[in-house]
Amino acid sequence: MAAHTVSPLAPAAFPELPEIGGLTLHTATLGIRYKGRPDVLLAELASGTSVAAVFTTSTTASAAVRWGREALRGGTARAFLVNAGNSIAFTGKAGEQFVADEVAATTKLLSCEKNEVFTASTGVIGEPATANRITDALPAMLEAKASWSDAARAIMTTDTFAKGAAATSEIGGTPVKIAGIAKGSGMIEPNMATMLAFVFTDAKIPHATLQAMLADCNGRSFNAITVDSDTSTSDTLLCAATGAAGNAEFDDANGADLAGFKTALEAVLVDLAHQIVRDGEGASKFITVNVTSALNDAEAKTAAKAIANSPLVKTAIAGEDANWGRIVMAVGKCGVMADPNKLTVSIGGIPLAHKGERVADFDEAPVTAHIKGQYIDIDVDLGFGNGSATVWTCDLTHGYISINADYRS
Repeated sequence: MAAHTVSPLAPAAFPELPEIGGLTLHTATLGIRYKGRPDVLLAELASGTSVAAVFTTSTTASAAVRWGREALRGGTARAFLVNAGNSIAFTGKAGEQFVADEVAATTKLLSCEKNEVFTASTGVIGEPATANRITDALPAMLEAKASWSDAARAIMTTDTFAKGAAATSEIGGTPVKIAGIAKGSGMIEPNMATMLAFVFTDAKIPHATLQAMLADCNGRSFNAITVDSDTSTSDTLLCAATGAAGNAEFDDANGADLAGFKTALEAVLVDLAHQIVRDGEGASKFITVNVTSALNDAEAKTAAKAIANSPLVKTAIAGEDANWGRIVMAVGKCGVMADPNKLTVSIGGIPLAHKGERVADFDEAPVTAHIKGQYIDIDVDLGFGNGSATVWTCDLTHGYISINADYRS
């Protein structure tokens, strides 16, 4: 399968990510679908590592997701095993056996419990496969460490660049580190997390506390992005806390002792989420949609998602057309409370519509100039309440059609 042209919104280079105590990365190049690059990742975790996760809300979730939901009840993890090229989703008993075989082989190799092994798969849906190619490779994988870059590349599908992010913080005066990788380019409106994301920290944080923080931060990061409004069968966000930093343990997810860590965790998640949008299939522009004065935050997010997912809005941005009427349309169709006599629309900070009509002496030129850039800001004031939300998306170009029309070719 041919590689796609690197997104024009891609970072200059893969970032430097810190070593996380209690974590060892391993990769393999098995040619499951993609040739000449790693396509399997094993993240080996120290005993006692706590784990948190958020999974897809899809009713056709993969066997790996269903297993992960059960395993999460144990609250600890020794391994994340991930493959790219085949999602093993919607493959019935074969998919269940695939996951069971991966879990059994990893459990034996690491001498751990089954519910300490989490798996994830991404790629084509509905293609049955056996796990033996992966399970047979596990002993050799453990013999060598992999870099963060190789780990990030191993989980890619139509991604045009590897995605990583990191942050540092303190807990009780002890320095802690956070680092993560993600993949995603198309089939992105997570409604939970993203296609796949794996975040690691050396902080010591109990499972329930980590779970509460991850779920909260997820709402303002991966759950605030969309490329094409499609929720994957395989969406998985896993976060592991190894405890290697040796900090004092606190259990209040919203307490002052963990406030700095939570801020840093959210920053990593937002960074990774933004990179997914920047790598949206065929994307040429990164769009930020801010909605204010909604009845509540939930309605603000609904309106922001309606704007961000509208093909008419996205194609107007791609064509550098300041057609603000499409934004008004998107707000009107989504069912949220809005006052049309107070509604305000701005692009690039320039008001286009105010109090239910086009602004007086409207000059489209500066708006068009803004849309010709790579980073576009859309602001909508619903004129109704105090709710607000921000959603990030990208434009819709012919590249999206080309990539997805040829996906299985």
